[in-house]
Amino acid sequence: MSDKTTLGFEEIKAGQWSRIEPEFHSAMEFCRQWLNGEESFILKTSGSTGPPKEITVKREQMILSARATKTFLKLRKGCRMICCLNTDMIAGKMMLVRAMEWEALIYLLKPSATLVLPFTPAWADFTALVPLQLQASLENSASRELLNRIGTIIIGGAPISPELREKASMLPGNVYQTFGMTETVSHIAMADIKAKGPLIYKALPRVTLKVDPEKKLIVDAPMSGYKRIITQDVVDLIDHKQFIWKGRADFVINSGGVKLYPDELEAAIDPHWRKFFPGKQFFITSASDTKFGESVLLVSENVASKDPMIQPFLRTLSENIHPYWMPKRLLNVDKILLTPSGKIDKRATLKSYK
Repeated sequence: MSDKTTLGFEEIKAGQWSRIEPEFHSAMEFCRQWLNGEESFILKTSGSTGPPKEITVKREQMILSARATKTFLKLRKGCRMICCLNTDMIAGKMMLVRAMEWEALIYLLKPSATLVLPFTPAWADFTALVPLQLQASLENSASRELLNRIGTIIIGGAPISPELREKASMLPGNVYQTFGMTETVSHIAMADIKAKGPLIYKALPRVTLKVDPEKKLIVDAPMSGYKRIITQDVVDLIDHKQFIWKGRADFVINSGGVKLYPDELEAAIDPHWRKFFPGKQFFITSASDTKFGESVLLVSENVASKDPMIQPFLRTLSENIHPYWMPKRLLNVDKILLTPSGKIDKRATLKSYK
């Protein structure tokens, strides 16, 4: 807790948290229900790939997910954890479940851009962050010192940028990008960002993978309630346990019959964008095109089309990426909006502009 208030499982089970700040009460209520044996829970999806919705998951699914993560990361019972995620969302709730199932000591913080504790622990074994939190924490001296004291960091909620991957690779601990969804109760695969080359996701224990004819990933996992999940994620499948993620099938840009994946384009454009527009955000989406049906649209935050750096940026881009990937149009918006879990909300951003 932010004021270093310590609560044991028995106090939480009995609902004895009146001295805890109100911001933590919903997290404590979830923990109380868990410790008293509640068998099902309602979880909220992030809304980044479709309208937000609520789904019901079973206790057993969450237990299996927590066990698989512990085994994959080789974490020990009684480890030290830090949580600064929104505990109303699946990622934050699973941090609470892991703490209870692993009998861990968890430092529960208010969600914030940077990872800051009111004291400096000698070490911590595990934390989970979204990319924006990792970025801000690496740029804050106190937060970076704390990151240096954490054995394993998992990054979820959105793909990590090449720049952020490079910076995070310098941390002394283990750092993984996760892959998952609310329907699979958090992640079902992780990729070591310190490994060379493209990110290769490796499935958690008891998770098996395959693809359909369109290369969309199919997941068989106990944490999904033994229901086969046919995702909208296009991948290059290496084997039944490993894959390289390409992008979302429902975010595909069909330009003259050529399928382009915005996430893949963003990764290729990112290093050149940062060179000309450091600190500015962008994303790729589609625009209607009378000739090709759809074309590549680059949406930027506070970078006008008349900016003197636009033309040098486009020239550099044309020299370094495939011609099909070149943005055909640019759109400047005042602010790129985020979902509650910290992902870029493309739909809401475009809707607010209109």
